[in-house]
Amino acid sequence: MGKTKAGSARKSRGRSPAAASPAAAARSLRGKESSRVGKKPAAPRERPGEPPLPPPAFCLFDLGAQGERWVKFQERQSLTCEEAARLLLDTFEYRGLVKHTGGCHCGAVRFEVWASTDLHIFDCNCSICIKKQNRHFIVPASHFKLLKGADNITTYTFNTHRAQHTFCKTCGVQSFYTPRSNPDGYGIAPHCLDEGTVRSTIMEEINGKEWEKAMKEHKTIRSMSKP
Repeated sequence: MGKTKAGSARKSRGRSPAAASPAAAARSLRGKESSRVGKKPAAPRERPGEPPLPPPAFCLFDLGAQGERWVKFQERQSLTCEEAARLLLDTFEYRGLVKHTGGCHCGAVRFEVWASTDLHIFDCNCSICIKKQNRHFIVPASHFKLLKGADNITTYTFNTHRAQHTFCKTCGVQSFYTPRSNPDGYGIAPHCLDEGTVRSTIMEEINGKEWEKAMKEHKTIRSMSKP
């Protein structure tokens, strides 16, 4: 997939997005090295005949004056230190994005993906994409999460076997796959998303029949799977 044909960009308006956004504003991480926050892990169990295990480690952060505030936040939200840190990181990494959900026809495969409300969709004309009308937008792997159906997915490959065409074993729908152009990300089928989170779409035609040339000439497609 690659080169944009002249006049091939087509923009359509969709449904207004739901008021979805990452969690509340993140807290600063700064201050004294000695600040200890987070829940104390459960003590590891010793086995008969083995030497005593070391005591469990505390979760350490340089929070300074924010230490007490962080602990209260964890307790109020019933979060472990790891969960609270993930919330903080997600707030920055997914800033400006919304959480879309989707899946296959029968419901055996379900996923969530963080992406813009305005989707840049590729329409490829390679031998397989033209057969199955594989229109998709690309996201980093870290923005995608399979919620259910890992054991109900099968994969088809051909030629270089780099593209992983994954689809539901039951209904045959491909709601996402791993593109040859972006093996470090996912191609998501916009028509498999649940309603309510897409504001607009731009369609870009890709000359997949000359894939190597198209990839060499395209300026941005490789970067779309980078966090």
